[in-house]
Amino acid sequence: MGVAVGLPLLLLLIGRGATAWLGLAAKPVLAQGNPVATFLMALVIALVANPWEEVGWRGFALPRLQARYNAFFASLVVGGMWAVWHLPLFFWPDNPMSETPFWRFALGTLASACLYTWLYNSANGSLFIVALHHVAWNTFGAVIGGVSGLAVTIVQWGMVLGLLAWFGAANLASRPRVVAGAHSYRANSS
Repeated sequence: MGVAVGLPLLLLLIGRGATAWLGLAAKPVLAQGNPVATFLMALVIALVANPWEEVGWRGFALPRLQARYNAFFASLVVGGMWAVWHLPLFFWPDNPMSETPFWRFALGTLASACLYTWLYNSANGSLFIVALHHVAWNTFGAVIGGVSGLAVTIVQWGMVLGLLAWFGAANLASRPRVVAGAHSYRANSS
């Protein structure tokens, strides 16, 4: 559980450092004013919205894709669908996503999908762990300023490359990937 909550905080803080080091423009925090109120508002919104995404992406799609493909490729497919899922938000005026180039968001979402797969497979298919990670990511992302989306994407891809080097594309974790069977979920190490 600590990794699920701590990883977003760590990636955002490293991203903040990379933003300064690379001289990139940083996004402001989601809302100005009381940071505690902003945190609580972001947390409530994330608790209501994000777990349901995980039911679809990691609960349904990922184990079925991992039954046919390696974990890395399955992650890229889920990440691509996940990015397209958010596409309407880029046309919604005054939405923070409308200020981000879609290609940059999509690259970040592909990297995020790989990190979620690592968490999911490492936790033997726990939707709670990936939902907690999603809630933490969106909550911390709303209140930690001074971060460039591009810098965070670079940091995420650095971690993905490290996971690929350490664990390989087949499972993207130390455990076998979680796949959907005919009547249950089972692990597959091939």
